[in-house]
Amino acid sequence: MAAGVVVLLIAGALLLGGGSWPASLAVDLSGPLGRASDWIVDNRDSHPVFLYFFGHISNAVVLSVRAVYLLLLAAGWAGVTAAAGLIAWRVAGLRLALTAVAGFAVCGLLGMWVPTMQTLALMVVAVVASVVVGGLIGLATGLSDRTHRAMRPVLDTMQVLPAFAYLLPVVLVFGIGVPAAVLATVVYAAPPMARLTALGLRGADAGVLEASASMGATGRQRLLTARLPLARKELLLGVNQSIMMALSMAVIASVIGAGGLGDRVYQALASVDVGAALAAGIPIVLLAVVLDRTTAAAGARVGAAPDTSALRGWRGWTVAGVLLLAVAVAGRLLGRLSWPESWVVGLAEPVNRAVDWMTAHLYSGVPVVGGTADWAARFTGWVLDPLRDGLQALPWWSVLLLVGALALLIGTWRTALTAVLAMAAIGVLGVWEPSLDTLSQVLAAVAVTLVLGFAVAIGAARSARVERLLRPVLDVFQTMPQFVYLIPVVALFGVGRAPAAAAAVVYALPAVVRITTQGLRGVDPVAMESARSLGATGWQQLRQVQLPLARPALLLAVNQGVVLVLAVVIIGGLVGGGALGYDVVFGLAQGDLATGLVAGAAIVCLGLMLDRVTQPTARRAGKGA
Repeated sequence: MAAGVVVLLIAGALLLGGGSWPASLAVDLSGPLGRASDWIVDNRDSHPVFLYFFGHISNAVVLSVRAVYLLLLAAGWAGVTAAAGLIAWRVAGLRLALTAVAGFAVCGLLGMWVPTMQTLALMVVAVVASVVVGGLIGLATGLSDRTHRAMRPVLDTMQVLPAFAYLLPVVLVFGIGVPAAVLATVVYAAPPMARLTALGLRGADAGVLEASASMGATGRQRLLTARLPLARKELLLGVNQSIMMALSMAVIASVIGAGGLGDRVYQALASVDVGAALAAGIPIVLLAVVLDRTTAAAGARVGAAPDTSALRGWRGWTVAGVLLLAVAVAGRLLGRLSWPESWVVGLAEPVNRAVDWMTAHLYSGVPVVGGTADWAARFTGWVLDPLRDGLQALPWWSVLLLVGALALLIGTWRTALTAVLAMAAIGVLGVWEPSLDTLSQVLAAVAVTLVLGFAVAIGAARSARVERLLRPVLDVFQTMPQFVYLIPVVALFGVGRAPAAAAAVVYALPAVVRITTQGLRGVDPVAMESARSLGATGWQQLRQVQLPLARPALLLAVNQGVVLVLAVVIIGGLVGGGALGYDVVFGLAQGDLATGLVAGAAIVCLGLMLDRVTQPTARRAGKGA
């Protein structure tokens, strides 16, 4: 293959020459997209489609969010906290119940009770809608191969398209406010539910389905009595993932009027107030942890032997309901619906003092090794700039050839063709140069992420104590809103492409560490014991046994690292990352549908190409026989 690539490079240099993507092969979409945007703005208040379809959807969303919010306020802080604790107790036991109570109490102590309830109301409606929409899509794709093939690229696009890119069309249709925020969250959070529902339905035990059919059950009866019960774990995992994805949208949705905790974080970003951002970001993390643990425990109980103790079953739920009602009524009688101001603990001021100290002593005041500003400048000058300039100096056809060769090396000709077409589409959209700039940032951040992630994961895989210590840290890093990372990063590294890459590394590192650790720990113990019996040292066991056997997990870690880094490098456009990220943010800020959507589409193509190049595809058995 290497010889073939060299021959093609030489032939391309002779026949096609060099240079960037030819302008004659690009298509200008600014005109059609601009006219579409103008038509929507002109007809949003008068056209029947907006009045009688989108208008009813908007009203339903507003009424639903308002109803949930008023219910939470009526229950009071004591009722909501008790409800969280009692549900967690019934689902997962006393330890998680105490965690839930402590989590909601911390939200109040930080002075974020009302914003937390606003975010919780919006998330409840968004998650319910995501589960319903995703479940219906998953039902269709799980029962029909044709629908599955048709919906796969749609779901890929929904997950890869950056949130900022589809905020603009949602805002054009629904305007700034809660409906646009909820619907943007649904677009982002529904695909995991759809995928996992389809996975559960398609993976149902064939023997059980055949037995059900042999007893004369109709297709509907087989679905209700066999397929759905067998897919319960996947369905609950889909709910879990939809919750996590919806919470990750809390800050981004605040840009278009979601309010709540996300709005507090976003306003803190605008004023570079790290303390206020952290005070609003911590409740989002706590909500994510409590909801994640509760739904995960519910999924783990599926299929387990029923508990016959006195407080299980309907008796336990009855006791929990009575206790909850008593707490809520007591709170109303005592006039304690809102969190007492005297119980609020100020976090912003001490955090800002600590950040000021770090900025003063670390930004440029570290002797010998230099401060973080020097590190950022060196990373930009030694890594980012040469990598960007090198990619942009390559002839356009050589980039396509290299992408195809890499995809073919670890996949099939179909994956190679998909990767090449995705890269070619970027050129056709007319954003070749900024896309290569974004690609250089992604590659540099991924390299740093993999070096750090593999090193930390090896330590965690070899020591259970290290893994236990890392788990809460990784939980916080994975659930903290992406915007929160940007504030301390900007304070330490300034504005530019380096801080955008640093924030991407922080966001992608936990997933790489978790996947790699699980892969290394999942290596066959017999193989490890055989290596030890032959006198292999710990390093030899790692290099010759664990890493080769954990290759699928390592490749998956690389793939996820690329996808997550790409997601945050785009948000880095807010702090000077430039390239496609800046175009998407500019399009949203200026209402420029063409600029925002074209850059968003280029990001989708870039993500699709990187996915195909980093995710191996099994070759068909018997190929070439």
